[in-house]
Amino acid sequence: MLHTNCEFLSAEIMDVLRLFGAEEENFSHVFLRYGDDFINTIKCGEDSRTYSERWHAEGQLEYKRCAKRSAKLAFYKYLSEKTALAFPWGALTGIRPSKMAYAELAEGRDFAPLFSRFQVSEENTQIIRRIIDAQSGIYAANKGAGEDIFVSLPFCPTKCEYCSFITAPMSAVEKYTEQYTQAVISEIESLKPLITRINSVYVGGGTPFCLENSQLTRIYAAINALGTAKEFTVEAGRPDTFTEEKLQACKDFGVTRICVNPQTFSDRTLALIGRRHTTAQTYAAYEMAAKYGFDINVDLIAGLADERAEDFEKSLSAAISLDPANITVHSLCLKSGSRLKESTSRLNVSDIDNMIACSRAQLTAAGYVPYYLYRQKYQAGANENTGWCKSGRECAYNIDTMEEICSNIAVGAGAISKRVYGGGMRIERLASPKDIPTYLAKVQEIISQRNALFR
Repeated sequence: MLHTNCEFLSAEIMDVLRLFGAEEENFSHVFLRYGDDFINTIKCGEDSRTYSERWHAEGQLEYKRCAKRSAKLAFYKYLSEKTALAFPWGALTGIRPSKMAYAELAEGRDFAPLFSRFQVSEENTQIIRRIIDAQSGIYAANKGAGEDIFVSLPFCPTKCEYCSFITAPMSAVEKYTEQYTQAVISEIESLKPLITRINSVYVGGGTPFCLENSQLTRIYAAINALGTAKEFTVEAGRPDTFTEEKLQACKDFGVTRICVNPQTFSDRTLALIGRRHTTAQTYAAYEMAAKYGFDINVDLIAGLADERAEDFEKSLSAAISLDPANITVHSLCLKSGSRLKESTSRLNVSDIDNMIACSRAQLTAAGYVPYYLYRQKYQAGANENTGWCKSGRECAYNIDTMEEICSNIAVGAGAISKRVYGGGMRIERLASPKDIPTYLAKVQEIISQRNALFR
């Protein structure tokens, strides 16, 4: 167990220890402050190092923020010196680097000096700059105004090895789908008094197309009864669930954006990760969806199975050749509850940096721009997930939720509603049960709690 004289710093320190794979019980830590000098002494066995950082902090809130930053930087520097390792995001371990950048800009400061202080690579600093530029119109229009609607349909044909979502194979939960459909519709119908303006709608999974078309159309109809959304996304999901009937229903109910999620264009990798579809089905699903004029997103994951950089590059080239409006590149992540987590304690994807570099170069050359980015703990190479789009084809839902600039009203099992105050100054959350039977038993209670939160 980590020993520190300042317990509120423990979480920040632990983030850095995990980044390097260091054992917490090997370390002790003493924090002191003298005016603007924030001093961290790190002890590991017989070795002791002291790091002093100057941070100007007024008030208790700012003091705690600066103390956390100083401790994080101290441990990053110590471990980087000891291991000769450096990471592309440096000592930044947070989920949303762009939020730190926006906070600096709001204070009238460029964020580059702060990123440099955290030893973020120049390339990543520039990626954030490009993202902020791409977000500008939607960010200004939606910050502090309106709501996004999220509908959780947590069903999948099978469960992938890397997945920690609450999704379960349809064979195990099919008996709940009709009752679940009814429950979600009841939740959606309860939202009408809470909505001021619908910024976007996102029907996500799992794989929403696992449901019967008759169930999906009833959900779409309930959504439409809330009002018109300029952007309406249905994640759709795995290519083997696509049908003309389901795509036509999406078109009929005003869906504007569809996700085709192959993750890889390698049949061998698809089999290894537990996805029971083929690359040929991905092409067929894309061709089927393209006829309806949707903006289409294609998801890829860098670092799957034992793929090398050249394998990922083939998938990336295949995705680009389809010319979708959006391509999302995820770095493989080790998540609790996944089969992958059960088989390994730490990801070691030797080519992951090359994969991310390849995606940035090829997508930029193909005319895509990065427009949102987020990070997760235990990602291969401490990298990130980035959404890329053709200019002007940004997904407002992704920007709003990643930057947390407006409220998100979420329905369904495992859904998390967020009421955002002051454009992100304060956020209150309400999480629904992840377990489907528990969720079904508590739908009315969830509706009452949400009404209290948003009224």
